[in-house]
Amino acid sequence: MSELPRYEYVKLADAIAAEISAGKLPLGAALPGERAMTELYGVSIGTVRRAVVELRKRGLVATLPAKGTYVIGMPEEPSSAAAEEGEPNN
Repeated sequence: MSELPRYEYVKLADAIAAEISAGKLPLGAALPGERAMTELYGVSIGTVRRAVVELRKRGLVATLPAKGTYVIGMPEEPSSAAAEEGEPNN
């Protein structure tokens, strides 16, 4: 079965989450501004804004009005999350 296509904002959110996981964006680090991210990732400003919303939903970033968006969490390891879901409840 083929995998469904992912939206661009989800791809961008995944890419930023990978940068957080790799330590390129450590806890407390500020994400680049919206315009800078449009150029850096080659996407529209709407895509950047939706990706930031997605990252906030995942608990990875927080946005402070007039201050910027900062890393506040680390992504969960896919293997550990899958292992927890697969464990039977005894």
